[in-house]
Amino acid sequence: MEEVSVQQMIFLFVGGLGLFLFGIKYMGDGLQRSAGDKLRDILDRFTTNPFMGVLAGIVVTVLLQTSTGTTVLTIGLVNAGFMTLRQAIGVIMGANVGTTVTAFIIGIDISAYALPILAVGTFLLFFFKNKKVVYFGQTVFGFGAIFYGLELMSDGLRPLRGMQAFQDLTVTMSDIPLLGVAIGTIFTVSVQSSTAAIGVLQSLHAEGAIELQAALPVLFGDNIGTTITAVLAAMGASVAAKRAAASHVIFNLLGTTVFLILLIPFTMAVEWFRDVLVLEPRMTIAFAHGIFNVSNTVIQFPFIALLALIVTKLVPGEDSVVDSKPKHLDPIFLEQSPSMAISQAKAETLRMGEVAIKGLEQTREYLNSNQPKNAEIALSLEDAINNLDKKITNYLVQVSSQDITQADSNVHSTVVDVVRDMERIGDHFENIVELNEYKIANKVHLTEQAMEDLNEMFDLTVETVTQAIKAFEDGDVELAKKAMEKENKIDEMERVYRKKHIHRLNEGKCSGTAGIIFVDIISNLERIGDHALNIAQEVNHEE
Repeated sequence: MEEVSVQQMIFLFVGGLGLFLFGIKYMGDGLQRSAGDKLRDILDRFTTNPFMGVLAGIVVTVLLQTSTGTTVLTIGLVNAGFMTLRQAIGVIMGANVGTTVTAFIIGIDISAYALPILAVGTFLLFFFKNKKVVYFGQTVFGFGAIFYGLELMSDGLRPLRGMQAFQDLTVTMSDIPLLGVAIGTIFTVSVQSSTAAIGVLQSLHAEGAIELQAALPVLFGDNIGTTITAVLAAMGASVAAKRAAASHVIFNLLGTTVFLILLIPFTMAVEWFRDVLVLEPRMTIAFAHGIFNVSNTVIQFPFIALLALIVTKLVPGEDSVVDSKPKHLDPIFLEQSPSMAISQAKAETLRMGEVAIKGLEQTREYLNSNQPKNAEIALSLEDAINNLDKKITNYLVQVSSQDITQADSNVHSTVVDVVRDMERIGDHFENIVELNEYKIANKVHLTEQAMEDLNEMFDLTVETVTQAIKAFEDGDVELAKKAMEKENKIDEMERVYRKKHIHRLNEGKCSGTAGIIFVDIISNLERIGDHALNIAQEVNHEE
């Protein structure tokens, strides 16, 4: 083979793969936006049990066009406490089934129409202002890019069937299936997309460069390789998130092991489907992928509890992430006892306060350690606060439609105000996390004195919030007054530290960027103190 043709082959394959990956991502983004960006809500609301988790995983993966994206999203929800480990395992199983849809789409040979599809997508993107039409255009353009990229890849891979070295490799893979599994795993890890890896495999099989018996172990390896992204996403996350990632790895490893043992009958089954349904080579691989993932899910679904137990043993440790779903908002009280419903809302608000305090403590830890793990936990806790804010507020709105006494109405109004202040506290510590992320990313240095000042103010702020919430819980006016006094100290600290910062700036001890970050952090702490003051004043006003 001439050098020029080798170069052309490489360029066609690499360019086609790049366009294919872009098409998958662009189409997935278009589908996600068309769906109203509510995929997270689908996972949160419709995963009440593992079976519903499987269905939700399938739907979200079809919309995202990537099982990796669904798994990473699931790990985020587990990390924030929105989802249990068993529910997460169900979603991961569903994601593996959902990702087969893309392989079936690729199996439909419409490469001849790829360019007209790209043209239609471009027309919708550039000549319409309506967002829904633009998102649809993005989906259509991505769809066309997938098939055009696939066509380029096929052109690049076609010469491989005439290369003796590649023929020898495929023969070896047929004789040693584990080699095929290793190749599939490595390639998927390299491109960070099992869909792309399977697309390449479909093209190789379509061009006659690889036989079915050699292709199937590579297919199994593709499914193992896709778990690596989930493992990376779980690094530094909570114990529950690590367990979810581990369950994804074990699920695919067990499936691969079973199907490697049954490789000959499985190959015969796929060949039977191919002959009976008269399948094209690309569709044959798609069917094999579908049969593998659906069968794997059916086989392992009854053992979700056992899988959860195994990963719990493999990943030891206590899961410290708070349960983000409300525990006290029982709808039965809404009509039967509005007074009890308000008490339940107050109890849930106190849980929200616990989450806010934990979030502040993790933010302070992140400020000192610069460890991503602390930032992840703090942001997850802020997410939990937002969720509780919505659920408590909706519950209180329903209570307000009932006939309640004046005393209950006063408590109702207080709880509504306290919930709002808790939510704002979460927003402010999220701001501080983002400021510290900026500081780390841009290698900004804060002086030792600045860090001492920040820690002193942080400690006082956490104490103030803790006292204000405790005063709200017990109706303790004296404790509320102490919190109010501490808030005055926070205000004074903010003024003093701001002046000290100006002196440091004038003396050239810190940079302008460091100064801006410092001032923004103490400003956010001062605002957190204001919201603690509001909570304390609610207790004082009640008295």
